[in-house]
Amino acid sequence: MSAKAFTSLSGAMALGLLRDRTAAFFMLVFPLMFLVLFGALFKNDATARAEIVQVGRVEVFDSLPRDAREGLAEVLEIRRSDDRDEALEKVRAGDVDAVVWQEGDEVRLRYSAADQVRAGNARALVDSVVQQANIAATGQPPAYALTTRQVEDESLKAIQFLTPGLLGWAVAMGAVFGSAFTLVNWRKKRILRRLWLAPVSAGTVIAARVGVSVALALVQTAVFLGVASLPYYGLELSGDWWLAVPLVVCGTLAFMSIGLVVGAWAKTEEAANGAAQVVILPMAFLSGAFFPLEMAPPWIQTVSGVFPLTYLNEAMQDVVSRGQSWGAALPVMGGLLLFAAVLTAVAARLFRWDDA
Repeated sequence: MSAKAFTSLSGAMALGLLRDRTAAFFMLVFPLMFLVLFGALFKNDATARAEIVQVGRVEVFDSLPRDAREGLAEVLEIRRSDDRDEALEKVRAGDVDAVVWQEGDEVRLRYSAADQVRAGNARALVDSVVQQANIAATGQPPAYALTTRQVEDESLKAIQFLTPGLLGWAVAMGAVFGSAFTLVNWRKKRILRRLWLAPVSAGTVIAARVGVSVALALVQTAVFLGVASLPYYGLELSGDWWLAVPLVVCGTLAFMSIGLVVGAWAKTEEAANGAAQVVILPMAFLSGAFFPLEMAPPWIQTVSGVFPLTYLNEAMQDVVSRGQSWGAALPVMGGLLLFAAVLTAVAARLFRWDDA
C-alpha cells in the first residue's frame, strides 16, 4: 500500500465530507444537539413536585410537625382554597394535580385521569401522609422502617447515561452513512472505476475510508466527552474511561461494515439513504441510546439483543460511567470486530466498481 496514495485518498475523502455541509451537519452537529438538549432537560433529575389544592381544614396536613411539613414541601406543594368547585376546575384544566378536603374522619382526594403520572404521584404522597397519621394515632411506633438509596454513587447524574448512549448512536450513524454514501456516490461519478484503472490497490482505498471514519468517530468522542464534562452538565469520567477510545474504533469498523453492505447493494443515493435509515433508526431506539430498556416489554428487550449498538452502548456506559475496565470492554470489542469481519466479507461479494 502506497503511503502517498493513502494520504491523498484520505485527504480527498475528508475534504469531500467537509464540503458537503448537509452530511457534515448530520454526522457531527446533529447528534451533538441531542446531547446538549437531553443533557439540559435531564440536568435536574429530582422527583417533580406534586401540586394539590387543600380546601378547608385537613387534619393530617394541618397537624404535621414543622420539620415534617418542611420535608414534605420538597415533594408536595399545597395550595389553600375555600372554593371546592374552583379547585376541582383547576384539576380538570391540568393547573394542579389534585384537590383534597376532609369530611369527618374521611380525607377525600380528587384527581384527573388525563395525566396518570401526575395523578399517581399525588395519590402516593397523600396516601403516605394519611398512613403516617394513622400510625401516629395508634400511639405505637412503626413496626418496620424503609430506607432507600440508589445503587450508584450519589453524584451520578442522567448525563452519565446519556453521553455513552448518544455517542454510540453518533458513531454508528456517521460510520454507516459515511461508508454507504461514499461507495454509491463514487460509483455514480465513476470515481471507483478510475481508481480501479489507476495504480491504486483496493486495500489502499478501503484503508483510506476506514481512516477517515475512525478519525471522524474520535473527533465525535472528544467533542461529546468535552461538552458533557462541562460544569453545566457535570459528566464524571470513571477510572478507565479511556477504554471508550478502542470501543469507538471497534464500533466504527462494525458499523462501517453495515454501510459497506448498503453501499455495495444500493444503486442510487436515495436507495442508500432509505436502506441506511431502515437500519439505523430501529437500532437507535431499541438499543438504549435515548432511554433505558429495563421497563420495555420483554420482546423489545429480546430484539435489542440482536443489534450491535446495544452492546456498544452498554460497554461504553460500563467504562465511562460505572467504573468497569477491560472485563466489560474486551468481549464487546471482540464481538464487534467479528461482526465487522462477517459483514465486510458479505460486502466484498456484493461489491462492484461501476454500475455496468
